[in-house]
Amino acid sequence: MDPITSTLVILLCAVIAFVSNRIPLGVVAVGVSIALYLFGVLDLNTALSGFGDPTVLFIASLFVVSEALEATGIVAWAGQEVIARTGTRRRRLLLTIGLLTAVLTAVISVNGSVASLLPLVVVVAARAGIAPSQMLMPLAFSAHAGSMLALTGTPVNIIVSDIAAENGGRQFGFFEFALAGLPLLVGTLAIILLLGSRLLPTRSPVSAPVDLEQLAAALRADYEIAPERALMSPARGVAEVVVPPRSSLIGLHVFPGMCTPSGDLVILGVRHGEDAFDESGTELSAGDALLLDGSWDDLQRHTAKREEVLVVDAPLTLRRSVPLGAGAKRTAVILLAMIVLLATGIVPAAIAGLLAAGALILTGVVSITRAYRAISWTTVILVAGMIPLSTAFQETGAAQLIADGLRSFLGESGPHAAVAVIVLITLVLGQLISNTATVLIVAPVAVALSSAMDASVMPFMMALTVAGAAAFLTPVATPANLMVMEPGGYRFGDYAKLGLPLMALFFAVAVFYVPLIWPF
Repeated sequence: MDPITSTLVILLCAVIAFVSNRIPLGVVAVGVSIALYLFGVLDLNTALSGFGDPTVLFIASLFVVSEALEATGIVAWAGQEVIARTGTRRRRLLLTIGLLTAVLTAVISVNGSVASLLPLVVVVAARAGIAPSQMLMPLAFSAHAGSMLALTGTPVNIIVSDIAAENGGRQFGFFEFALAGLPLLVGTLAIILLLGSRLLPTRSPVSAPVDLEQLAAALRADYEIAPERALMSPARGVAEVVVPPRSSLIGLHVFPGMCTPSGDLVILGVRHGEDAFDESGTELSAGDALLLDGSWDDLQRHTAKREEVLVVDAPLTLRRSVPLGAGAKRTAVILLAMIVLLATGIVPAAIAGLLAAGALILTGVVSITRAYRAISWTTVILVAGMIPLSTAFQETGAAQLIADGLRSFLGESGPHAAVAVIVLITLVLGQLISNTATVLIVAPVAVALSSAMDASVMPFMMALTVAGAAAFLTPVATPANLMVMEPGGYRFGDYAKLGLPLMALFFAVAVFYVPLIWPF
C-alpha cells in the first residue's frame, strides 16, 4: 500500500472511531501515531514527535494556570462581582454572562470557563426565577465565541498559528484573533438576546450545583449552629459526611466541639436521622451525619478516605465557589506576567506557559499532584497523537492530492470559494468529532489549497480557526456543550435550534469578513 493510500485509510479509520464514540479519544490518537509508523508512512521519531511538540506543552501548561484561577477563587470572585451588579433581568443577565464568559475563555479556554461559571449561572438563574435551560447553552456558545479573542482561548488557535508560520505565513499575534473574535462575539450575543428565548427550551434540570448561601443556611438549621458563625472562608470550610457501614469510626463517642482522632478537624455537629445531638454527644453508628470544620486542605485529605466517611459535598468543589482564597494574589501576578510574555513575544508561547505553571507550583498555589490532575490528558494526548497525521498528510502528498481535487472541482472560482469549501468541511466534521482533531485533519488540505491558488495561507488558517470554533449543533461537539446538557435539561436536538443561526454567522465571518482583514 503506498503512503498516500495508507494515510487516507488511517484517517478514515480515525474518523469512524471518533464518530462511534466507543473508543476513548486518547486511544484513537495514539493508535493513529502507531499506525503511521507500522504502515511505514513515518519513521518512529516523526510518528511520535507530537508528544514533544511545543504546542502540546503549551496546552498542558494552560490547564495548570486554569486550575490555579479556579482553585484560588479568582473566577468565582469575578463572576459574583459582575453578576451582583447586573440584577435579575433576563437579557441583562445573558449579556453580562456572555461577556464575562468570553473574557474568561480568552484566558483559561472554553472548557475551563464553562466549568467555572456553570454553578454560578445555575444559582443566579434560580434566584432570578429563570429556567437554567434559558441560560446554560448561551453560556457554552458565548465561550466558543470568546475563544477567538486571544491565542490562549483554545488549543486550535495555537495549532493554526504554528501551522501558518511553518507554511509561508507567520504566527498570529496574541490578541490578533480578536479581529475576528469581536465580530463573532457581538453577533453571537445579538442572536442569543434576540432569538434565545424562542429557540431555547424551558425545562427544569435533573440536578443543580450547590448554592453556598442556601447550603450554609441549611447546615446551620440542621446542626443547630448559631447564625452568626461563618462556615466558609478562603482559608477554612466545612464538610458534611455520613458514616458508612464497616467504618472504623462506628462506636466512637463524639460531641460538638471535639477534635477528630487526627486532631486536624473539629466536629461542629452530629445528627442521627432527624435529631441533632447537643454537647453530651453520642456513640457513632452507621448512617450518622457529621459536620466537620477545618482547613480546606485538611478537609479534602481526610474526607477522601471513603472507608471511614462518605462526603456529601466535596470540599474541593465548595472551595472553588469561595471567592479570593489563598494564593489568589500570587496567581493574578503570575497570570499577568504570562500574558505580557505572550503578548510581547519575548519568549516562545510554550516557554511562557511552562514558566507560569512552574511558578504556580513553586509558590505553593498548586501542588504538583493537583497540577497533574488539572491537565486534561485526553486533550493533550489527542493533540499529540494527531499532529503526526497532519505531518503525514503533507509529507506523503495526500493533502496536495485532495487540494488538487478540490481545485479541479472549483474550476475558475477564486480563493473565496476555496475558503468556503474548507469552512464547510470543517463545520460538518466539527459537529461529529473533536474540533481540535478536525482542524489538524483539515489544516494540511487548507495549506495545500492556498498554495495551489497562489494565495496567502493566513486567511485560510484564520477561516479554519473560526469554523473550528463553531461547534454548536451537537452536545458531543465539545466538552463544554456536554457540560451544560444535564444541568440545563437539554436534549440532543435542542442544540441545533440555536446552533444553526450561529453557524451561519461563523460561516459568513470566515468566508467574507476574514479575507478583508487577512488578504489573499
